Amino acid sequence: MANLNGFNASEVDPNVGFEPIPAGKYLCIITNTQMKPTKNGTGEYLEIEMDVIEGEHKGRKVWDRLTLKHPNEMTVRIARSTLSSICRSIGVMAPKDSVELHNLPVMVSVGMKKREDTGELTNVIKGYAAKRDAAAPPQSVASPVNGSTPPWKR
Repeated sequence: MANLNGFNASEVDPNVGFEPIPAGKYLCIITNTQMKPTKNGTGEYLEIEMDVIEGEHKGRKVWDRLTLKHPNEMTVRIARSTLSSICRSIGVMAPKDSVELHNLPVMVSVGMKKREDTGELTNVIKGYAAKRDAAAPPQSVASPVNGSTPPWKR
């Protein structure tokens, strides 16, 4: 038994559960990181918790897992490449501790996939980009002539 004296449910909005956020690009900050052992105990992954910081889904959380220690070299190479993308996107090139990645804006590309165990949809991280890159025009856009202001800067 637990003492709940002083709690009044009519004073607190109920938790209605959360559906995955729609696939898209979201400005986020990393709020928590933690090394954890893999399920089979042969490696370790960095769990990255991120908060969406603007838009309709502000306040929602997304997670990524980077298996940085594992007998499979390809698994580690992929995780290290993803960590490199995060570091480059937020401008911290040689972090000594994962806390150095916290609270810096990063554009996160979020997708959706079905969970193998339940078949339910869940979010999956597809990639990272610097905040400034998200608003930049595509490289194939021609420069304006006569010194006019390009449409993406108006």
